[in-house]
Amino acid sequence: MSLWVEALISLLLITGGAFVFVGSLGMAHLRDFYMRLHGPTKATTLGIGCMLVASMAYFWSVDGRPDIQELLITLFLFITAPVSAHLLAKTGLHLRLKHIDITQGKPVELRPEEVGKKPVPHPDKGHG
Repeated sequence: MSLWVEALISLLLITGGAFVFVGSLGMAHLRDFYMRLHGPTKATTLGIGCMLVASMAYFWSVDGRPDIQELLITLFLFITAPVSAHLLAKTGLHLRLKHIDITQGKPVELRPEEVGKKPVPHPDKGHG
């Protein structure tokens, strides 16, 4: 294995570890649900992505052919992390979870029918 490949793999592993560490700190120290959601969805996803790319590069340089498993794991991670973060955020809004004043908890993108006395509007009760 050449020196530049080893340097690239090392850089990706160190960068990935730093992202995972920062994401974990953010999840542990941020003050409310909406702020904590950023740690695992952004920083940790990038960290694990860097580590998986480093694994792909290592096995590609050792075996001489790319390994498809790490690529599939990376693609699955980058597809599912934003979707799950979106679902968690919408659930937090519907359940009206406590928030600090900085995050305000009242996003402008909610439609009027999404804001009401009930957490989730039911179209079959009273609308028909």
